[in-house]
Amino acid sequence: MLMIPIMFLPSALLLRTPTVVRPVFVSAFLQDQRTPGWCGAQNIHLSPSCHSGSKAASLHWTSERVVSVLLLGLLPAAYVNPCSAVDYSLAAALSLHSHWGLGQVVTDYVHGEALQKTAKAGLLALSALTFAGLCYFNYHDVGICKAVAMLWKL
Repeated sequence: MLMIPIMFLPSALLLRTPTVVRPVFVSAFLQDQRTPGWCGAQNIHLSPSCHSGSKAASLHWTSERVVSVLLLGLLPAAYVNPCSAVDYSLAAALSLHSHWGLGQVVTDYVHGEALQKTAKAGLLALSALTFAGLCYFNYHDVGICKAVAMLWKL
């Protein structure tokens, strides 16, 4: 017979009311329903349900994926056909992609409401300056595609 000391039992087993933990992928509708057969069950939500119906978050996620796939197509196009249309498309896609990525870094690692607003404003200014600089480089110099080709020749 196997004997398990009481100190190794999880604390959830020692509760008087059963605890129901559901994963994030369970919809908000199912998370709020009581489990049949359990009286007084505690429901622990692993994800906030206040954002469960946000269409803006879904649209933003889709937009990030579209820009990433667009970049995957623009890189070979820049090699095969270096032209101003590809240069300006690369300037816009690279600026937007880096803005969204650094925005997530700010959201995750900058704490405090005032500091986060300041960091996001600085990021917006930096992203606008980056896009303007790339457009200036495309208009007044050789462009992104030819500049990269020149660097490869070194």
